[in-house]
Amino acid sequence: MTDGAHEGPTHSGGISGQPSVRRGTITNVTSTPAEEQRLRDLALLRRVRDRIDREYAQPLNVEALARGVHMSAGHLSREFRLAYGESPYGYLMTRRIERAMALLRRGDLSVTEVCFAVGCQSLGTFSTRFTELVGMPPSAYRREATQATAGLPACVAKKVTRPVRNREAKPVQPQLA
Repeated sequence: MTDGAHEGPTHSGGISGQPSVRRGTITNVTSTPAEEQRLRDLALLRRVRDRIDREYAQPLNVEALARGVHMSAGHLSREFRLAYGESPYGYLMTRRIERAMALLRRGDLSVTEVCFAVGCQSLGTFSTRFTELVGMPPSAYRREATQATAGLPACVAKKVTRPVRNREAKPVQPQLA
């Protein structure tokens, strides 16, 4: 056919959000390559977050997490912070501290045993991060939590004692001897 007549669907959809057909390929009018890449990145970030939730007790680091989703460590850190408001390492440590709090509430493990059980390899780093998130050292938390949560179901105790982010925790006052 000539005279500008069309054979088959080759029109461009004018309604936003409606698919348009052009040369046999269907595309979404509002979709751009940047938006599609962002959606792919978000799916990968969910995989990273899920892996952290599952494997928090394993020796994880940002480089290993990034390799698992074929990103650079820098790109993963930037995108994770944009999506979740904290770095992958910060999220990992929060998960570890949450689990440590549960173990310390039980009262049958020492602070050192809890530190290694949640995947931390340095008692000093664990104690520092715990104090930043919870507002007290792990040993003090263990003493107080076993008394404060006595008789509470574990699910209630977990909710009541959930750690806060660094900027929400009470500042730790240095104690002079």
